[in-house]
Amino acid sequence: MLDKLNQIYPVRYTAFMGAVLLLIFTLLGAGVMGLSGWWPTLFLLLSIVGLYDLQQSHHAILRNYPIIGHLRFMLETIRPEIRQYFLESETEASPFSRAQRTLVYSRAKGASDKRPFGTQLDVRAVGYEWINHSIAPSKLQGHNFRVKVGGKDCTQPYDISLFNVSAMSFGALSANAVLALNQGAKLGGFAHDTGEGSISRHHRVHGGDLIWEIGSGYFGCRDETGHFSPEHFVENVRSPQVKMVEIKLSQGAKPGHGGVLPGPKVTEEIAEARGVMVGQDCVSPASHSSFSTPLELMAFIQQLRTLSEGKPVGIKLCIGHPWEWFAMVKAMLESGIQPDFIVVDGAEGGTGAAPLEFSDHMGMPLQEALRLVHNTLVGAGLRDAIRVGASGKIVSAFDMARTLALGADWCNSARGFMFALGCIQAQHCHTGHCPTGVTTQDPLRQQSLVVPDKADRVYNFHQQTLFALKEMVQAVGVHHPNEITAHHIVRRSGGNKVRSLAQLILTQLPNGALLNDQSAQPSQLLLGTFHWRWPHARSALLWRLVAPWLSSQPN
Repeated sequence: MLDKLNQIYPVRYTAFMGAVLLLIFTLLGAGVMGLSGWWPTLFLLLSIVGLYDLQQSHHAILRNYPIIGHLRFMLETIRPEIRQYFLESETEASPFSRAQRTLVYSRAKGASDKRPFGTQLDVRAVGYEWINHSIAPSKLQGHNFRVKVGGKDCTQPYDISLFNVSAMSFGALSANAVLALNQGAKLGGFAHDTGEGSISRHHRVHGGDLIWEIGSGYFGCRDETGHFSPEHFVENVRSPQVKMVEIKLSQGAKPGHGGVLPGPKVTEEIAEARGVMVGQDCVSPASHSSFSTPLELMAFIQQLRTLSEGKPVGIKLCIGHPWEWFAMVKAMLESGIQPDFIVVDGAEGGTGAAPLEFSDHMGMPLQEALRLVHNTLVGAGLRDAIRVGASGKIVSAFDMARTLALGADWCNSARGFMFALGCIQAQHCHTGHCPTGVTTQDPLRQQSLVVPDKADRVYNFHQQTLFALKEMVQAVGVHHPNEITAHHIVRRSGGNKVRSLAQLILTQLPNGALLNDQSAQPSQLLLGTFHWRWPHARSALLWRLVAPWLSSQPN
């Protein structure tokens, strides 16, 4: 029937023809029946839209479906919201599930985080994880878990909380978001990472502990040419508020990519924080200009530690080529200089916008990266001297327990604390149109984020998450979160097969196993990596010159 009708008259033009006919009818009716003039105006506008749709050449849908074709684009615009509020299940992660977000919201608001009627997760599904408990639980006095960061060359060590705000720059975050995060960090006594956008005026208002992240753009410590400036570095790092310095080598959202903040977005406040000109493109190169070899990186670490008068200095990276990481460890051994800490950023992504290929397929996920870093440091006899932090989709106490079991000393969270601020995962972070005022520079949009209220929520989320971690630690029967090991975490690998993470991922390297030539013994999973890559890693070689020998090596 419809096919026969289409042969006579294109049904898809019905909306357009209807608008034209109603325009004619209302024009006639305005005089005869006294219809309001609004009706002819409405149908005139619709008719103009239809004529335009037929003539334009950008969208085939609109040429074939004038007027009504716009519904497709309107629905596409609100598709994430429709899916989030009406279609997605409680446990479907995209990238965070409603259950995860609800957990953060509840803890941030100080509401009950309890759930009745059992788990909504499929405990028979491949990948399901649990933690083994003890019939003799321990008893802990408090939940203010901390770990001391600072190696042999550090004179101002820092007792860092086991749960901290991960790197997010002012400029990516709104001023009110930065204010709320830092005030929450002050209330809870935990650390707030500045992100590579440096220390803004908003970071200084409440005096919360800061980890100053220094990226390849050297924002806050750069000269006019964009290179590192020791003088400007000293001006910021000597502030008592700065507790640690973090050299950003790469990030999980877009490792090896770099970035540009366009000039029109560089406001007076952003320019002040970053040390650039207002309205000038703010470039973060893909690599640093202060060093090009692992040994030069170690020298740069020592320089920053000296200039900071002994504050902890570390590196943050998303693991890529294992041999580049191995070369850094060899540089630590050869130079006698080590970072005080290493933050491993998983390729699960983060708050930074990135090309799809980088988000989906670039970099090593946190699980594998963290275990590789931990094992390498153990094998090199350096693990006791260097603390390891980790970030990558950590929002719950179990996320923390699993991460600590894989070798981390503490955890960072970015998106978790964004949820605490009120983020609804609208995924408009890079557009400036954030509906909750978290990731925008629009003054009107930011006003919706009330700083004192959101600061309390940041504090509550931190406290309640650590309290939940304390209860898990007690149930396991140990006395500190760092006593949870990969042997305590169990994962279903398929059907009726379950294995602990210690069995499933890899066996820990013996201490000092990499200090001799027979280093490729320990783990079946990493046997090939250590066997083929460790001997070839070169601490003094330019990273880009390592490639020629790769073609001759097994994968």
